[in-house]
Amino acid sequence: MYKRLLCGLALVGLSPSAAAEELPLWETGAGVGVINFPNYRGSSNRQTYVLPVPYLVYRGELLQIDRQRARGIFFKSGRVELDISLNGAVPVRSKDNRVRQGMPDLASTFEIGPSAKVALTHSADGKSDLSLKLPVRPVFATDLSTFRNVGWIFQPQLNANLRDVGDSGWNLGLAAGPLFADRNYHHYFYGVDAAYATPTRPAYSASGGYSGFQFIGSISKRFPSCWIGGYMKYDDLHGATFLNSPLVSKNNAFTAGFAVTWIFAESKTKVLRDE
Repeated sequence: MYKRLLCGLALVGLSPSAAAEELPLWETGAGVGVINFPNYRGSSNRQTYVLPVPYLVYRGELLQIDRQRARGIFFKSGRVELDISLNGAVPVRSKDNRVRQGMPDLASTFEIGPSAKVALTHSADGKSDLSLKLPVRPVFATDLSTFRNVGWIFQPQLNANLRDVGDSGWNLGLAAGPLFADRNYHHYFYGVDAAYATPTRPAYSASGGYSGFQFIGSISKRFPSCWIGGYMKYDDLHGATFLNSPLVSKNNAFTAGFAVTWIFAESKTKVLRDE
């Protein structure tokens, strides 16, 4: 739950091309966020959460934590950087989903794996850049007592960042790219075993391959004592290998969210930001 909210509401990350400036080594605070999203990509049932949002930023040389993610930088040379990519999804109760009724619930999923980032272009003033991210993540389903691997996902993305647009202090982020996953991953979300087949829900065995295309847009601004941001994601499932699954009710999906956080404390130690 928190991972999807924080990934969704953590918007424009800082990049290697950002203009250098001194900032606190760490900052901390808290706020509130709201996010609305489908049970899973292709589902017509949706969920809305209003949740507390922690705010933690740490600008170390090897460990960096920001509104977008926590990462350990394992390799960085010129335009190429290697770190860890994370993602996840909340559980789904089948009794609350029209097409999954009578099937087992979907447990929370947790994804973690290596990600390569290639800087493609950046402006001379450090206010804009374009990069390519290449994350590969194994996916685990868990109810907190057991973990099991349910497949792999590959999510290449082009990322564009625009900072301080029009000297307004607002940051914009755009990302787009396809998704690919193996058979196990697709079957976890879209497969129907024979034991759960009905006259209106035939058995279905998902295959691996193309998993749709994503477009992401975000906007955020840091004020002296608070940060606000908004986020929207569109999933286009046309051409996805699982599109014929009886568990797919729509060939697109929207996710949207908004958050406000207040900054309570910051480090007196300053570091030169060159992220």
